[in-house]
Amino acid sequence: MTALSVGIVSGARRVTQDALEARVRRIAAGLASFGVRPGDCVAILMRNDIAFMETTYAAQTLGAYAVPVNWHFKAGEIGYILGDCGAKVLVGHADLLAPIASDLPRGLQFVAVTTPPEVAHAYGFAPVGAGSVAQAQEYEAWLNGQSPHTGPALAAPLTMFYTSGTTGHPKGVRRPAPTADQMVAIERQRQLVMGLKPGIRSAIPGPLYHSAPNAFAGRAGRVGEVMVLMPRFDAVEMLALIERERIDTMFMVPTMFIRLLKLPQDVRRRYDTSSLKFIIHAAAPCPAETKRAMIEWWGPVINEFYGSTESSAVTFASSADTIAKPGTVGKAVHGAELRILDDEGRILPAGEIGEIFTRFAGLPDFTYHNKPDQRAAVDRDGFITSGDVGYLDEDGYLFICDRKRDMVISGGVNIYPAEIEAVLHHMPGVKDCVVFGIPDAEYGEALMAVVEPAEASAVTPDEIRTYLVRHLANYKVPRFIEVGRDLPREDSGKIFRRRLRDPYWEKTGRQI
Repeated sequence: MTALSVGIVSGARRVTQDALEARVRRIAAGLASFGVRPGDCVAILMRNDIAFMETTYAAQTLGAYAVPVNWHFKAGEIGYILGDCGAKVLVGHADLLAPIASDLPRGLQFVAVTTPPEVAHAYGFAPVGAGSVAQAQEYEAWLNGQSPHTGPALAAPLTMFYTSGTTGHPKGVRRPAPTADQMVAIERQRQLVMGLKPGIRSAIPGPLYHSAPNAFAGRAGRVGEVMVLMPRFDAVEMLALIERERIDTMFMVPTMFIRLLKLPQDVRRRYDTSSLKFIIHAAAPCPAETKRAMIEWWGPVINEFYGSTESSAVTFASSADTIAKPGTVGKAVHGAELRILDDEGRILPAGEIGEIFTRFAGLPDFTYHNKPDQRAAVDRDGFITSGDVGYLDEDGYLFICDRKRDMVISGGVNIYPAEIEAVLHHMPGVKDCVVFGIPDAEYGEALMAVVEPAEASAVTPDEIRTYLVRHLANYKVPRFIEVGRDLPREDSGKIFRRRLRDPYWEKTGRQI
């Protein structure tokens, strides 16, 4: 039998905990030489890679914020985040940096990471060397040229994530470094909700630029026996990985379950998944039949939490909870509180549907970086909302019914139509538009755009798609685009979004 891996693994590459710590100390010294100080931001533009984790840990060593940037973003989107957070340094894969480096803020220091072979293979291109980014330091040479940072590890702030914005730009969720007591509460929560216990053997199939996989990986990489980074999710490769490395703990999203369940039975039976002990999923609604099928296959190891980048995980549902109360996302975890409020802010009793507000006492409070007014807008007496609508049953279990705001969740990714609509409104030939989510069997929701052309304009769906691809990450480009005139409008004159959206959902038995 092949010996099991230890440390952090990506493809054929391995780094043990001792080697990881030594590399992190050198990277911290390199970041400090660029002027990174406590409270500064270090941006990361990478796919899943060991260097992603090393850079994160190094920034935290200096008391700085790691700021993951979604690598699907186009230059304008990336530039906005770098400018908004005031990043001192950008560490990124060479193939991602090379096309955009000349468009990014002046004075920004670049460190280019050679795109590793397993990542290049997963995405179908040849590996790109760090030397292809002329104005950048080459990661390995830069790292090896540093003397290890010898200062004490400072209080590490939590990673700063940018969430999609309701007004056209993403918002940076920024928190101060946790106190010692808060860190104890956070680690207790992650152990309960994410299964992050010492000695686990974990895999990361989701992208590290997302908050939940990132939080999972950040802790798993420190306390686990092994953490295997998958370059991207592939159902068969995941099953082979579980068997080969005896993986026992993972964070997943419902789309992954759906793809796994689509595999033929003979493929599913080919792999030994008996090592699995704790699977946690979140980020998007999971159909009850999908979750039940996964429990039947993998056993009572499928768990779920509800939360957001702003709130963290505030509920937990075990497999037993799912079977007893299909559709629930669980009960409040230790330290969390839930309220269901009506439009006037009154607390509703069990069984009545309203907007969900939550708080977690162990977490440092957050602000939206440079947007305090938007932070205030989601707050009610210290409780915050992400705009979901639901109810608590008589036993305190939470059920999600709808979404009050217009956010679309496709494959576990939050997408705000306002961001897409803002780009469309600048397109020549477009008078007005509306974007919303429609049902999709695999991703949960798919994006739909309905565009009203300007007078005498004959703009086509293909032209609209081409325009959007130039300005937005590909996953924000609607899969379906219709052009029409005389669209239904509210009394205010705005396009009546719900009237266009609702017919697609009427036969599904759900609203999200």
